[in-house]
Amino acid sequence: MPSVAIRHVEPYTDEWLQQPIGYLQQVVDLLGAEVTDWWEGPCDPRDATLRLADGSALVWDEESGWRLGTFVSGGRGRHTELAGVRYLGHGLLPKPERVLPALRDARAGVGASSAWRPCYRSHRNCRDGFDVALDFYAHLVDA
Repeated sequence: MPSVAIRHVEPYTDEWLQQPIGYLQQVVDLLGAEVTDWWEGPCDPRDATLRLADGSALVWDEESGWRLGTFVSGGRGRHTELAGVRYLGHGLLPKPERVLPALRDARAGVGASSAWRPCYRSHRNCRDGFDVALDFYAHLVDA
């Protein structure tokens, strides 16, 4: 029986900081022209902002997943502030192809979207397996 080794990425290394990029890039690619710009935020928690064509923004972070709102402020290396926030639901890493339908639901105020912030994990739990899930998407982009 073959053994499977699970490799955890050391927290706060460059590799760890860049881990979400593969997942985020897949979401950006699937949203297409809907995304006018995107950037990574700081860590604690790691996050990213996708500016959308209608003036809103989607923000992802490693504690509560995706949220939609009206862009107020933010930029590269800074946490983004949104107004009128709705969380998309579906966990921390919904399959990239599920983000667009979840975005539509959040805009309509239906489905799994909610104004209440979920907290799926703490960014302080560095060995909880989340890095393994992110690593899956990193390898899809590298292929």
